[in-house]
Amino acid sequence: MKQRFAKFRIGEVVRHRVFPFRGVIFDVDPEFANTDEWWNSIPAEVRPSKDQPFYHLLAENDQSEYIAYVSEQNLVPDESGEPLRNPNIAQIFEGQHGQYKPKFTTAH
Repeated sequence: MKQRFAKFRIGEVVRHRVFPFRGVIFDVDPEFANTDEWWNSIPAEVRPSKDQPFYHLLAENDQSEYIAYVSEQNLVPDESGEPLRNPNIAQIFEGQHGQYKPKFTTAH
């Protein structure tokens, strides 16, 4: 099995390469870890490979805020400097404008 390294980090603000949304990364899967139903809902001609990191984003577009699951190949750094408005960001992160840092939590 080939070892993969994530290009982006938790707390980084990214945007989708094709679709008009952006968000902050709150989790990373080293390879695809979603349902086959989700996978098959992507048109075959644009379906990304499963053997790459996939990112969980607190995402937003012009109309709404939501959680997105995006392959590494479809993300680029967001360098706009524009603040994100997703209300869930404050629950997970401290900081603002692309400099998000996970809040300290205790694991059991």
